[in-house]
Amino acid sequence: MDYDALTALIVVDVQNDFASPSGSLSVPGGESVIPFINDQVRAAADGGAQIVYTQDWHPASTPHFENDGGIWPVHCVGDTPGAEFHPDLDVVDDTIRIKKGVGGEDGYSAFNIRDPESGVESATGLADQLRELRVHKVVVLGLALDYCVKETALDAMTAGFETVVLADGTSAVNLSPGDGSRAVANLVAAGASVE
Repeated sequence: MDYDALTALIVVDVQNDFASPSGSLSVPGGESVIPFINDQVRAAADGGAQIVYTQDWHPASTPHFENDGGIWPVHCVGDTPGAEFHPDLDVVDDTIRIKKGVGGEDGYSAFNIRDPESGVESATGLADQLRELRVHKVVVLGLALDYCVKETALDAMTAGFETVVLADGTSAVNLSPGDGSRAVANLVAAGASVE
């Protein structure tokens, strides 16, 4: 991947609860994609690209969690070890950081959050930040392919950014068998490049 100042690399949710095998919502193969992600972070930094890191950052109680009526086990509660970046992830300074779900929303996308009860969406501000930096293209990787990576890439396209998803830098939860393959098909159908 070629990176320049008009490109943003979005590193989605490489956090202990997702990437670690002992995490509360461990993504199969999550740890194994971190070396590839780190290679892309270095290439992006060397090329002068913008780098964005996202983190799920939930309150202890939210309709997003199954014990409050949602579908997910408790994960990435703010200021807990599970919400921190995986220790093997290269996190560089002077980057954009987006914390998602802080108010109990479904924080699947880096660009928008959704009220889990009403479905009302609101922007995180990332699209405006990237436009101010004159970014035209985004490259998305991280966890998990079938949820936060997919939603981030779809919203990037809706916001008008050329969008590339790097398959070697992501892995799927596969809550239902085949979710990862369906996510790739949805992304391609929507106009993303999946490499």
